[in-house]
Amino acid sequence: MSTSHTSPSSLTDDLKNEIKDLVCDILETEEDEVTEVSLFIEDHDMDSLRAIEIVAAIEKRLNLTIDQSEMPRMVNLAGTYAVVEQAIAA
Repeated sequence: MSTSHTSPSSLTDDLKNEIKDLVCDILETEEDEVTEVSLFIEDHDMDSLRAIEIVAAIEKRLNLTIDQSEMPRMVNLAGTYAVVEQAIAA
């Protein structure tokens, strides 16, 4: 398996589902409404407090640290997966 940083994601489906569950809980959104490309702010009414909650929940659940400078990339699930993948690799 390639570990190229250009791949969409090397996260397991279980880990992606866990992240999606956290995001949906915090955004109070049904899982079928959140796709990898739906935008948290525009499509799901995320505010800055919820953005911080998402980062904190992911950090706590996965026992990792996400640099605050990466938060602007976390606009949807795809971006969030990429940031988490990078944090795990760090």
